[in-house]
Amino acid sequence: MPGVAIIGGQWGDEGKGKATDLLGDRGIDYVVKFNGGNNAGHTVVIGDEKYALHLLPSGILTPGVTPVIGNGVVIDLDVLFEEIDHLEERGIDTSKLRVSANAHIITNYHKTLDKVTERFLGKRQIGTTGRGIGPAYADKINRVGLRIQDLYDENILRQKVEASLFQKNHLLVKVYNRRAITVDEIVDSLLAKAERLRPMVGDTGLEVYEALEAGKTVVFEAGQATMLDVDHGTYPFVTSSTCTAAGAASGSGVSPRQIDRVIGIVKSYITRVGSGPFPTELDDEWGELLRTRGGEFGVTTGRPRRTGWFDVPIAKYTTRINGVTDFVMTKLDVLSDLEKVPVCVAYDVDGQRFDEMPVSQSDFHHAKPIYEEFPGWTEDISKCRTFEELPKNAQDYVLAIEKMIGARISAIGVGPARDEIIQRHDLLGGDE
Repeated sequence: MPGVAIIGGQWGDEGKGKATDLLGDRGIDYVVKFNGGNNAGHTVVIGDEKYALHLLPSGILTPGVTPVIGNGVVIDLDVLFEEIDHLEERGIDTSKLRVSANAHIITNYHKTLDKVTERFLGKRQIGTTGRGIGPAYADKINRVGLRIQDLYDENILRQKVEASLFQKNHLLVKVYNRRAITVDEIVDSLLAKAERLRPMVGDTGLEVYEALEAGKTVVFEAGQATMLDVDHGTYPFVTSSTCTAAGAASGSGVSPRQIDRVIGIVKSYITRVGSGPFPTELDDEWGELLRTRGGEFGVTTGRPRRTGWFDVPIAKYTTRINGVTDFVMTKLDVLSDLEKVPVCVAYDVDGQRFDEMPVSQSDFHHAKPIYEEFPGWTEDISKCRTFEELPKNAQDYVLAIEKMIGARISAIGVGPARDEIIQRHDLLGGDE
């Protein structure tokens, strides 16, 4: 059975959790979150119950699945325990959760630095969630980060906290006029959580490798999305980790050769949260209509999302960067009752047409969408369960986009509920 990477194909919030849930019906054994932290969220609807997950893999909601937090994730232990407690109170078994010993820890000083630094930037703010994600990844790259395994050697933990705080306290006190943070308060806070975490901690890279070698199905679940990738996104308005399919291997501790399928998730329109360029953004009644109908408010932050029409160059870029084998298009129902549905098929940059993403940040910032309009549909599509049941115009919309983006659209979301989805092709490639 395959290793399957699920990645966001736009700027996030596309519905990756729903895609993971869809695959759960095929007998998934492991779901591995391989990047990010609690700066993004997945919403999964099961019956009348809605679950908002921030740090935990969405596979934790599927009985029999082993959920894994991989080495590429940065973990706020308070958030982790809060999420576990919340799910347990609702009757969800979390006992199978595994946490990589090599994952990095978000501390209180990371969150403090994140907030004060963002405020200090003023008009140049990135739009961070203030949850310490960026500073934790910065410490990882600067080799002063704290890893989960450090919790179980107090001497090493103390030495690493001292090294990390030496420079940060100068910055907090002398630049930001904040109080210094003591080594003891950080060490004591982390050690108080260590024993609860201990049964979950292990060599998850080895565990996942052995599962794949034994023929089990493993889903690698990305946080954030391609356009927020630190290397390939709209830098600097990006997250601090690798959100693409390439990150699934490095963030989980397995070989790229063990990833057989790459499933990209896109909405039938597009949204983003935070600052940065957004060619198809709608600052009008159409943007508000998409926001209201689609419930476009952040799972983690509650912030209203910026909304726009579907962007083909971005989806084509996602296909190329990730090697997408299948797309899942979510929220097609949001577009019902529109007379015309515009789709951005290319960009105009100072009179020059771009059919692909411009490599220049400046060009992308100044890109104006070139639209092609498709006839809309008025029918309620939430009850459709086959592609043929969709209105002809809805079918044509999906097929036209599929042709332009270079990979098949194998599943289509027609509502928020777990079963409100149309599956056109086997996401695991069995019908190829």
